[in-house]
Amino acid sequence: MIAFAALATCTATPPQASTPARSASVPVEPPAITPAPARSTTAQVESMRPDFWFSTPAIQGGLVTARAPSGARAVLFNGAELPLTAEGFFLIGFDRDAENSASLVALFSDGQRKEHYLPVAPGNWKIEHVAANPTGGAKTTEEFQARRGPELARINAARATRVASDGWRQNFIRPVAGRISGLFGAQRIYNGTPGSYHSGMDIAAAAGTPFVAPADGVVTLAAAEDVFTLEGHLLMIDHGMGLNSAFLHCSELLVREGDVVKQGQVIGKVGATGRASGPHLHWGMKWNSARIDPRLVISAVSPSGNGP
Repeated sequence: MIAFAALATCTATPPQASTPARSASVPVEPPAITPAPARSTTAQVESMRPDFWFSTPAIQGGLVTARAPSGARAVLFNGAELPLTAEGFFLIGFDRDAENSASLVALFSDGQRKEHYLPVAPGNWKIEHVAANPTGGAKTTEEFQARRGPELARINAARATRVASDGWRQNFIRPVAGRISGLFGAQRIYNGTPGSYHSGMDIAAAAGTPFVAPADGVVTLAAAEDVFTLEGHLLMIDHGMGLNSAFLHCSELLVREGDVVKQGQVIGKVGATGRASGPHLHWGMKWNSARIDPRLVISAVSPSGNGP
């Protein structure tokens, strides 16, 4: 489990919110269906924030909750404008292969701008050997190529969907208890054939074990009838603000596309469909186009003085 101390560049009282706050530490095996405690709803007046605030240091594969300086009308991240909440909060994520720094610019109505360069720490990636067919459920390369195009089209369409959800504000919980059997970012070798890096966190559990939603969201893809070549029965949930979760290799899905799910709700069962060497749950996360390490999300710190 990875956790960081918060970096606060200013002092502010917490904004009013009704969603759970992120805790300062997460047990190695937290109860899979226990939601985070609710935040205080006491109204408080915030002080002026002269600079950006960040919940955690930036690292490859990491997700950061940030807050713009007071009065900012927009924020640019590496040149792209990001959505802001009314309180000035926004999310930024860093891909496994992100550059070693990122640019943030706050824009103000009077024409002024405030620039900030954020250092991005490197990840520590492993090599993992997996006893599985490189083409997963496809028996030949030709079959894999024929099936993979339509599968990717469905996945990309689901990720392009934008929903209204405050799940991103919550303290994410593990969807199922179990041993972490595969690490995000590790270089994968399938039966001696090098593959792409591992895009999520694998949690070993018996086939048929129920798993839950790590945070609130909306189901954008539920391949209950189809078995994707690599992902098997695939479930995807959008948590809002460009953040989504994907659950792979399921034996059964218990929700449908368009369903609104709550943190801790049972949404599927662990399996070994698709490219899998045994029963486990692969939990992958993306923020826009950046792949995120779920371990860093469930151990992220959102201090009570500034967090959403």
